[in-house]
Amino acid sequence: NNGPLYLLVSSIANLIVILYPFLTRIIFDGYNYLVTPNTGLFLCKLRFFTLHTFDLISLTSFCMATFDRYLITARDVHIRRMSTTRQRTKQIILAIVIIFSLHNIPIAVYFQVSQTGHCDISSNGYSRYYLYVCQVLLHGILPIIFLSIFGPLTLKHLKKLQCRTHIHHHSKHDKQLSFMLFLMSFTIVMSSIPYCIEQ
Repeated sequence: NNGPLYLLVSSIANLIVILYPFLTRIIFDGYNYLVTPNTGLFLCKLRFFTLHTFDLISLTSFCMATFDRYLITARDVHIRRMSTTRQRTKQIILAIVIIFSLHNIPIAVYFQVSQTGHCDISSNGYSRYYLYVCQVLLHGILPIIFLSIFGPLTLKHLKKLQCRTHIHHHSKHDKQLSFMLFLMSFTIVMSSIPYCIEQ
């Protein structure tokens, strides 16, 4: 059962997003402080790199937790065996962190302080990539499709488990976790659709 480990990583990544990028946005954007070239590294490059890296780590970890829960709640033994070991899960999490850290390096390169004192992307080509791949695809379409498929399938497996007469205390916790993941999947999908349309 690796879902809680994925959820822990997702929660830590969300906490980092709240503590650094979100807090600096409140302080500087909320009070209309202009970003200067001296603070550009801290407020543009590092802030947007941290925001996008840890946001994608959180979202991907949640998707992996949903997928793991789908595997564990399946009645088919072959599907259940596809669930990874604890060691393999840690390797997957490390790979997720490395991949998104490397993927988001151009954010740290191309985000610059504009003449109006705001953070903007300096490259037109990367600006299009950022909009369509980073924002629409990675933050919108892929999670929506993934969670729309595996969220309901997990709920379907959960309903089949509820039909069994003898329920252990441990399986009640598993069902609660599965239902929680389904509700979170539904919330993420519903909140991502307007964001994706807006972009």
